[in-house]
Amino acid sequence: MDKEERKTINQGQEDEMEIYGYNLCRWKLAIVSVGAVCTGGFLLLLLYWMPEWRVKATCIRAAIKDCEVVLLRTTDEFRMWFCAKIRLLSLKTHPFSSPKSVANKVSNGHAVLLTESLAEENRHEIRYFTHHSVKYFWNDTLHNFDFLKGLDEGVSCTSIYEKHSAGLTKGMHAYRKLLYGINEISVKVPSVLKLLIKEVLNPFYIFQLFSVILWCTDEYYYYALAIVIMSVVSILSSLYSIKKQYIMLHDMVAAHSTVRVSVCRVNEEREEIFSTDLVPGDVMVIPLNGTVMPCDAVLINGTCIVNESMLTGESVPVTKTNLPNPSVDIKGMGDELYSPEIHKRHTLFCGTTVIQTRFYTGELVKAIVVRTGFSTSKGQLVRSILYPKPTDFKLYRDAYLFLLCLVAVAAIGFIYTIINSILNEVEVGVIIIESLDIITITVPPALPAAMTAGIVYAQRRLKKIGIFCISPQRINICGQLNLVCFDKTGTLTEDGLDLWGIQRVENTRFLLPEENVCNEMLVKSQFVACMATCHSLTKIEGVLSGDPLDLKMFEAIGWILEEATEEETALHNRIMPTVVRPPKQLLPEPTPAGDQEMELFELPAIYEIGIVRQFPFSSALQRMSVVARVLGDKKMDAYMKGAPEVIASLCKPETVPVDFENVLEDYTKQGFRVIALAHRKLESKLTWHKVQNISRDAIENNMDFMGLIIMQNKLKQETPAVLEDLHKANIRTVMVTGDNMLTALSVARDCGMILPQDKVIIAEALPPKDGKVAKINWHYADTLTQCSNSSAVDSEAIPIKLAHDSLEDLQVSRYHFAMNGKSFSVILEHFQDLVPKLMLHGTVFARMAPDQKTQLVEALQNVDYFVGMCGDGANDCGALKRAHGGISLSELEASVASPFTSKTPSISCVPNLIREGRAALMTSFCVFKFMALYSIIQYFSVTLLYSVLSNLGDFQFLFIDLAIILVVVFTMSLNPAWKELVSQRPPSGLISGALLFSVLSQIIICIGFQSWGFFWVKQQPWYEEWNPHSDACNTTGSLYGNSSHSYNETEDDPHNIQNYENTTVFFISSFQYLIVAIAFSKGKPFRQPCYKNYLFVLSVTILYVFILFIMLHPVASIDQVLQIVCVPYQWRITMLIIVFVNALVSIMMESFCLDMVLWKVVFNRDRQGEYRFTTTQPAQESVDYWGKCCVSWALDCRKKIPKAKYMYLAQELLVDPEWPPKPQTTTEAKALVKENGSCQIITIT
Repeated sequence: MDKEERKTINQGQEDEMEIYGYNLCRWKLAIVSVGAVCTGGFLLLLLYWMPEWRVKATCIRAAIKDCEVVLLRTTDEFRMWFCAKIRLLSLKTHPFSSPKSVANKVSNGHAVLLTESLAEENRHEIRYFTHHSVKYFWNDTLHNFDFLKGLDEGVSCTSIYEKHSAGLTKGMHAYRKLLYGINEISVKVPSVLKLLIKEVLNPFYIFQLFSVILWCTDEYYYYALAIVIMSVVSILSSLYSIKKQYIMLHDMVAAHSTVRVSVCRVNEEREEIFSTDLVPGDVMVIPLNGTVMPCDAVLINGTCIVNESMLTGESVPVTKTNLPNPSVDIKGMGDELYSPEIHKRHTLFCGTTVIQTRFYTGELVKAIVVRTGFSTSKGQLVRSILYPKPTDFKLYRDAYLFLLCLVAVAAIGFIYTIINSILNEVEVGVIIIESLDIITITVPPALPAAMTAGIVYAQRRLKKIGIFCISPQRINICGQLNLVCFDKTGTLTEDGLDLWGIQRVENTRFLLPEENVCNEMLVKSQFVACMATCHSLTKIEGVLSGDPLDLKMFEAIGWILEEATEEETALHNRIMPTVVRPPKQLLPEPTPAGDQEMELFELPAIYEIGIVRQFPFSSALQRMSVVARVLGDKKMDAYMKGAPEVIASLCKPETVPVDFENVLEDYTKQGFRVIALAHRKLESKLTWHKVQNISRDAIENNMDFMGLIIMQNKLKQETPAVLEDLHKANIRTVMVTGDNMLTALSVARDCGMILPQDKVIIAEALPPKDGKVAKINWHYADTLTQCSNSSAVDSEAIPIKLAHDSLEDLQVSRYHFAMNGKSFSVILEHFQDLVPKLMLHGTVFARMAPDQKTQLVEALQNVDYFVGMCGDGANDCGALKRAHGGISLSELEASVASPFTSKTPSISCVPNLIREGRAALMTSFCVFKFMALYSIIQYFSVTLLYSVLSNLGDFQFLFIDLAIILVVVFTMSLNPAWKELVSQRPPSGLISGALLFSVLSQIIICIGFQSWGFFWVKQQPWYEEWNPHSDACNTTGSLYGNSSHSYNETEDDPHNIQNYENTTVFFISSFQYLIVAIAFSKGKPFRQPCYKNYLFVLSVTILYVFILFIMLHPVASIDQVLQIVCVPYQWRITMLIIVFVNALVSIMMESFCLDMVLWKVVFNRDRQGEYRFTTTQPAQESVDYWGKCCVSWALDCRKKIPKAKYMYLAQELLVDPEWPPKPQTTTEAKALVKENGSCQIITIT
């Protein structure tokens, strides 16, 4: 076996990883042990932080098959390393000895065949490792590790009934339990001690510890104590929040952890076991009174009503029916493979609540366990919370670069200090302490606390406006959002639908629309019978509940629904039907039967319809149907409702009106939700029992088209205004919906997502068929209102929504792409070259399945958009998790999947979140800049003082770091967000021209003025090298002088703190911290003005007054504590002038040079983030000749390629004559070179 081998596990999946094998090496362990002792344990810490180094330092490469340790590396952009120890699962004690083939079948997902073959080779141990709560077993067939699958992969629907419906023997159950382990989603809450050790071993706290030890050796006890107190507070608050999150997650998961369940064994025995003992293949009995599902299971008997809000966010109960049995269906399904996603209407998911069950007499409601533990849908959700993907954000990458820069600066100071000290013949011990001290000064100890302050305040402000956040780091990322995807129903529009009217068909012609359905004329019509029966409504505790659309439809006819009780069901040999009947006042007097194919007797006085069989709504099929029977009728009726296009295709062509498409288009263009109804009489040979086993395909064909139900889905009142705010801020908006294309386009126009004069291009993609390649047909949708002269539209009046508009002539006509889910899938698969172009202008995506919504978010992110997603929780979980900022409008437990949850179900939370995100991001920049200046100012102060063999005093450090820095940092972060969204976006990273210029210019100013003071004091006529008897103030005999002298004579000053240079540098630097704090505390356009941050203003004012007071009016006791010496009053005034000029220059540089000139000219970015052509506005008169030169230079610079892919693409498309595609053209894909998967785009007109 090749020792350098590298394998890949979870190939093609989100958690794909490379795997390397290693064996422990004794001589390497010995070297590491010696190294650990020599470095005082630091080497062990380094290896603890770096898993890759840890394994490579202690192990040698080995074949993966026989290794003792595996090293894993993710294949995503983060390339994170993990290591895991190989363990052995012993099977010797079990009656079924485990052969090689058994292990293979376990790993291949065929755990159901575990005992079929016996040993060719005695292998009683299976090798495995655990990573992120998933076990990976060695698979000899694949020559790789693979995770243990249940019945959710590679098992056909036929085998579920034929091989698994009988249950497991006790021996097989015990054997599987050994392999699959306990069925639980265990979120262990770590002990406080374990969390404490993990937190304390953070590199930053180790650096803090090093600093504290160093300061103590240098007798800086007070400052060291203050840092220890700060660190302890920080660690305790961090421990509290981490522990709280673990407890919350544990409590959420523990709800179903252990319940008693009844399982069926092979010999038809029933056994009571704990839910933790369930394994895939167990046949579980669902109790009558419901339960919380402890696993994922497929229903094989009976019907269940389930609340799936934990997973989907949809509080509407869902009806689950048994999995169709291909062997007994009249029209077989073939050997279709079972999949929990495809067959979700037959699958009970872990964590969901079964409210009610319906069953046959003598037969129990049964479900076969398909997945357990962390493999279940809930387990996967919990895993995604426990092990989240790291957030890739430029700000955090730049933060590390920033720290590296500080370390580089510290290294220069370190070398300078050593050289200077050697030249001045300083003792070796002092040289070591002082040179290391420079490093601790340069990397500020308060940095982590300072950085989180802004985010914590933003989180608190979001909570006040009803937005809850479970991922605080995402708040900053929300400040960068430049595209937001919205779900339609329940998000942009009202959640419920109102019945606008019906339009029936008679003699293949549409009748006039009717508003009132609840009348005597229609009560016995097939149309109303379909409305009364074709739904999934049920009564829970006497209250009718179900899909809101079904509820509105049923309420409109005013009928009554009655369900059989458990006692009634038990008396019959079949499921008692749900019965619907009209209220008595609607029924006419009994009349002769007429030609109703009945005997010569009158209709019964009671008119009732029983729902015999229900085929629930399927989003894939876009329809639902029922088999029903009128009381006393011989034949049964089949009713169907669903998407009009689908229903019409399943009806006899002669029953569909010729103007069907025109009528449907008229309604959908007006934004109505249209549902079609169909009906047919079933053959009399279809008995009740046969109907229970018939496939839906046998029912859903050859129907008679009955007409349309028109539902109105009103826009939410705030929708247009919110979208307008986003458009003004140049944030693109995209609609992602499961609804009809034309309805979605109509809503998009109504809410202002698509403007009246904009063109809409519908991309209809067709997959390869009959040897023909995939193709896209381009259609231009008709606009509702044509603009009289689209080229003359005022560009300022229209919000710019597309990236290319700001690049060149604003009068270029705007266009949007619209497509449905099927087309989107075809384009993703066969037209990958076109995907980025379509993402740039795609606005409406209709009929999108949940996984397609996630794929869309990914596709937008691939062209460098910062994507927000706003949905009501139902079907949006994947997209909410994948987006940079996901906002759920549902307060249910599904919001666990979303970083943000809005208490009010309104999209007004989106601009609020972006505003707060921008404010938090700008606060982070302000704090970073301030902390950088704080480090450099203090570093330079100390470096200057080292040149005269002096330093800052212990209490001087304490005053600067605690009284000034901490107070300023925690109050400057309090600026609330600006009250409206503006068109420009804040920079995404610290390494940007404007921010670097700001920091560097302030560093130069501060160093300049500090140096001026330091060197000028030496030029003063009264200056001399300070000693305890110096009297530059001429204060001999005065009270101040006496106290000062008495102090000076009694106190030793070994560090030479007290001198004129120290006092000068201390006062100037103290003012400089406050000056840069004010200069950097910017308000508009992202934050409220600085003066509205009252705490900050108060803190800075008090500090200014205090420092001015002790500088101009010395107080002996304060001077003693701060180790300040007396200087002449004239020099105090001189220092005040230096400080005043420093403040003037700093604020002028930041507010005028940077904001007024450079930001607008050199660093100006357009509203979408790319470089902008500013020729649309004349240069202002106030800009001088130099400014005009800068403008022309900047415009030349802007010709370079933008960084973001979508900006670059926008520039390319501007000069592409073939884009956008012309109306009524077709684009074909031809795979010419299979190796690289590229395709040639051929346009056929």
